[in-house]
Amino acid sequence: DFPGGKRLTIDLGTAGESIRPGDSVSVNGVCLTAVTIEGRRCTFDVITETLSKTNLGRLQVGSRVNLERSLRAGDRIDGHFVQGHVHDVGYVVERIETAEEFKLWIQPPEHLKLYIVPLGSVAVNGVSMTVAEVRPDAFALAVIPTTLERTNLGQLQVGDPVNIETDILCRQLVHYLQSMGLEQLLQRLGQ
Repeated sequence: DFPGGKRLTIDLGTAGESIRPGDSVSVNGVCLTAVTIEGRRCTFDVITETLSKTNLGRLQVGSRVNLERSLRAGDRIDGHFVQGHVHDVGYVVERIETAEEFKLWIQPPEHLKLYIVPLGSVAVNGVSMTVAEVRPDAFALAVIPTTLERTNLGQLQVGDPVNIETDILCRQLVHYLQSMGLEQLLQRLGQ
């Protein structure tokens, strides 16, 4: 720990070979700066504000996290634009696992619900996902086997906290409409 935050050390595996101090790395969807590197282990400083808005402060030794390097100009973009600016924490409220599907229902904080729409984009623990369904209290992700294998989404259980980053394009559109005095229209659309 340090004044104003905590130190987080992660075994980056083979990805750690190319990380240098000062590089940005997404950890469960949170953009962090590499402070020190020793072999495959990388240390990040996580400030109090980040700890309060994410699930990083709840990690235990040995927790599996989703890792991703920052894009460089010219890199291929898969999924939607994920910035690493987690907006808040939601909670898994239902897990459906059958032979035909794997679905997670996540309850977002009230202030994020307006930005979560059916077939819209959302990042959960840094994983770019399509919103499969929306109900008043939660939204669903239909997770494919490859995503279950390569991320920590398949390990999530009811009650687990998840980092949520809503789609930047949706956020900007809502902000613009609100600034134009269309708040009443937005409230009707959100119901």
